[in-house]
Amino acid sequence: MKQFHPAKKRIEVSPGESVRIIRELQGFSQNQLAQLSGIPQATLSAIENGRVRLGVERAKVLARALRCHPAVLVFPPW
Repeated sequence: MKQFHPAKKRIEVSPGESVRIIRELQGFSQNQLAQLSGIPQATLSAIENGRVRLGVERAKVLARALRCHPAVLVFPPW
C-alpha cells in the first residue's frame, strides 16, 4: 500500500459556486433556474456570489430543479 498516495485537494468551491457550476453545465440561465425552482433570479445571483447563504431548504429546491443531490450543493468539497 505504500505505492499509493492520497489525492491532493486542487480547488475550493463554495456552495454558491457549486450552484453556478451545475446550472451552467446543464445549460440553464439564472432566469430559467428561477422559473424551475421558484426562487427569484436576484436571490440566485446573491447565492452564487456568496452574498446570501444557500441553506438546506433552498438547496433541496435547487437540487430538485437541477436534478442532483442536495449534498452536491451544500457540501461541494466532499
